[in-house]
Amino acid sequence: MGTGRLSGELWDVVVVGAGPAGASAARVAAEAGSRVLLLERAAVPRYKTCGGGLIGCSQEFLPPNLGVTIRDEIQAVTFGLRGRWQRTLKSAGNLPCRMVFRDELDAALTRAAAGAGAVVRDRTPVMAVEDGEGVVTVRTGTGDLVHARALVGADGSASRVGRHLGVHCEQVDLALEVEVPVDRRVAANWRGRMLMEWGPLPGSFGWVFPKDDVCTAGVVAAKGNGEATRAYLREFLERHGLAHLTPLHDTGHLTRCRHPDSPLARDRVLLAGDAAGLCDPWSREGISFALRSGVWSGRAAARVAQAESEAELERARDDYVTAVRTTLGGEMRASRQIMDIFRRRPAVVHTALTAVPPVWRRVDAYLTGTTTIPDLLGTRPARAALKVAGIVP
Repeated sequence: MGTGRLSGELWDVVVVGAGPAGASAARVAAEAGSRVLLLERAAVPRYKTCGGGLIGCSQEFLPPNLGVTIRDEIQAVTFGLRGRWQRTLKSAGNLPCRMVFRDELDAALTRAAAGAGAVVRDRTPVMAVEDGEGVVTVRTGTGDLVHARALVGADGSASRVGRHLGVHCEQVDLALEVEVPVDRRVAANWRGRMLMEWGPLPGSFGWVFPKDDVCTAGVVAAKGNGEATRAYLREFLERHGLAHLTPLHDTGHLTRCRHPDSPLARDRVLLAGDAAGLCDPWSREGISFALRSGVWSGRAAARVAQAESEAELERARDDYVTAVRTTLGGEMRASRQIMDIFRRRPAVVHTALTAVPPVWRRVDAYLTGTTTIPDLLGTRPARAALKVAGIVP
């Protein structure tokens, strides 16, 4: 990545964070003709706690010829309820969920941004953001002051740019994850198949995602149940024959879902991905939200940078906010309804998925990118499950 001092330079667009949201925003803004600087606090590539599953709509927002290695393609999903009543269902989709390592995905997206003309500076943490007249100033940990006509905050769930705008979340969860090397026999057992198992804590579940000779396995539950979540992970790994393996990585992180009224933009600053709290409340899937909001924020940031009047600036900003709230916000609202059922009656969700074929077909369609969560909830079986759980009359 690039080196050298940055102080005093004025950029059209500065993007903070080189994950899926930030790298996508930087690439799209550069493709629109903007002079773009992409800042990343860590050295690229860097490890990131993440399941690494690319559902259908994620794949649609990747640039062509990205060059990231696909470690597996999911043809079936095994569902379980607290270690019992397992059932494996086959996918009928033409665009299967694909498994990648996040460090490889992020590095590939960052290369694509650089290839589009963005200047990349890793090992450059952002320490402060200051609003100015017609510009935003970023103070970096390397002592630089960087000025931008538009700023995209995509610096993760602990976003400094998000704090600057006052982001607040209504759901915070703790995810614990290991990546373990597996032998040929175990790898063959998991190849093409992932596991989703509903757990013992309200709203919790565990997963196993295959990636060649590595399995990514973890659990997630509401923040505040740390010891119980760690106990669930130990029991989960033991039950699936992964506990005796020495992890390549053993990490945890918080996932955050924004409050519907939380800000997405202000003045010349836009938020994307985890920095905006864009995450599926039920599955905690965030890559598709990051890629889509990243692409949209990059387009909007280029327009903000080119705006010659306050009206143009406001239109560019408002168009982005409207796109996120109507599309991604609508998906989050629908997913919250599923999460409400799941917290109260996980067995209802499990039964609907494994014993009512139309529900699985719609979930499969979501995973492969041919439908959305709101459309899924509009099916008759899904509405019946909502009624059983008392979510709708």
